[in-house]
Amino acid sequence: MMHLPLALLGWQEMLPIAIILLLLFGGRKLPELARAMGTSITQFKKGLRENDDEGKERIDGGRPPEGQ
Repeated sequence: MMHLPLALLGWQEMLPIAIILLLLFGGRKLPELARAMGTSITQFKKGLRENDDEGKERIDGGRPPEGQ
């Protein structure tokens, strides 16, 4: 079975998905859900960047811990 990425979905596929979401959550709840999803993605990316910065310090030979 082939797995196609979500990026290959066109407007014909997205329209039924949007209608189902509208029916499930209602018009008032969708903006709130989208806002929460955006905040979550932002937090996730921020965490990845912080983790990457810590890794670079170790690789670049950042300052050794005191006492060594």
